[in-house]
Amino acid sequence: MSISRSYKILSVPLVAGALALGGLPVLTAGAATVAPRTLHDDFNGDGYRDLAVAAPIATVGGKQGAGYVTVMYGGPHGLTKDHRTTISRSTGGIPGGPATGENFGIQLSTGDLDGDGRTDLIIGQASPTRDAVVVWGGKSGLSGGVSVPAAATQAGDFDGDGKQDLVLFRGGRSHVDDPIGTKATVWRGPISRTGKPAGTKAFGATDLTYDDVLYSAAGDVNSDGRDDLALTDYIGEGASTSRFYLANASGDAFTRYEAPEGDGQVAFGDVNRDGYADVVRGATNYSTVTVALGSASGLKPKSTWKSYSQNTEGVPGGKETEDQFGAAVAAGDINGDGYADVAVGVPGEELGYDDGAGMVNVLYGSRSGLTGKGAQGFTQDTKGVPGAVEASDNFGGSVSLLDINGNGYADLAASAPRENMSEGENTGEGAVWSLRGRPAGIVTDAAFTFGPRTVGAPYAKAWFGGVLS
Repeated sequence: MSISRSYKILSVPLVAGALALGGLPVLTAGAATVAPRTLHDDFNGDGYRDLAVAAPIATVGGKQGAGYVTVMYGGPHGLTKDHRTTISRSTGGIPGGPATGENFGIQLSTGDLDGDGRTDLIIGQASPTRDAVVVWGGKSGLSGGVSVPAAATQAGDFDGDGKQDLVLFRGGRSHVDDPIGTKATVWRGPISRTGKPAGTKAFGATDLTYDDVLYSAAGDVNSDGRDDLALTDYIGEGASTSRFYLANASGDAFTRYEAPEGDGQVAFGDVNRDGYADVVRGATNYSTVTVALGSASGLKPKSTWKSYSQNTEGVPGGKETEDQFGAAVAAGDINGDGYADVAVGVPGEELGYDDGAGMVNVLYGSRSGLTGKGAQGFTQDTKGVPGAVEASDNFGGSVSLLDINGNGYADLAASAPRENMSEGENTGEGAVWSLRGRPAGIVTDAAFTFGPRTVGAPYAKAWFGGVLS
């Protein structure tokens, strides 16, 4: 079964403007050193998670749609505009040069590939002939990079040896009806800073031959110590589908199994706190999110899967197909109760007469699984949220849940990729909001919003926040 998409992030427009990425920090490669602690999504090893924000259709070096990524480093007071790094093909130490339509940053993955205790950032792009780039974590933040033969990647410990591996998806993103097709390979970690893996492994499943990989996520649904893999793929004629693979104990890396269908983003999180990661899958054309619970034998039977929408009791809003509820999903423990909670982007939400103004819903985990009880809804008209509702902002276009201030509660990042869109255009500058997690849920009393102008990066039709990681 496949689902066609109305909120397309698959093919992003080439935009006009010739702002170069000048004046941004130059990254230089350095030797890896052992960090005092290991924390996922912590690029500088200071004990705080960091947020990567992509602007994949920004103009860089005069090249339309070249793209860049800004990393906002976490700290005890959360995100600030002064603690950041911006990375593009124009940045020192990053392989290659800016290319028109490459969409550098259209896909992001994170993992400690070289085993130095600091997370590395893998930046994907849309071209079938260009490479993704691993940017190395370090004490001073991200610096230096190496090319890897892929358009998109996903990091995880897929063989259970305690080292981060990397799935390479060599393909790209079609801008026409037919997909380009993908060849998948697994690099076993650790991966050296010269781009050499400890070994390679066959992917196994062959169903990606005619797919383009759009989104990916990794998590251990059967608690066997090996991360499993979920994908959203473009399959042609405007349609996308989902893929799910269990990691194998021996032989090829993965075997495909049935999982919830959908064309939105996908995430893993233990929503019922039973020790098994659960799959959270968005389906925009149905404006639903489906949760498939994990178990020792893999995902539980289809009869147990549960779907949620804005018609679920307690969830703010009302279900409408054009809302695209589930276009973006993220999982994390917001209130510190040990259950994974889920943020759902609703970028097509109409507010008043403003089509596509956008919304974010937050649903909470419990012993019985994800529930609408106590669910929250946020827009740019919510008290304490900076900004104002406008048509086509697509607030909720991407979401993330990371504890960026280290207090034990996951914080919500939500983007409006078309914020500050000029009349007659099809995209805007974009902006991102950071809202704090607390025992009571997401709060707005310490809200922080930022865009490309805030961080001194190219802003004209940048689609800043189009991708968050």
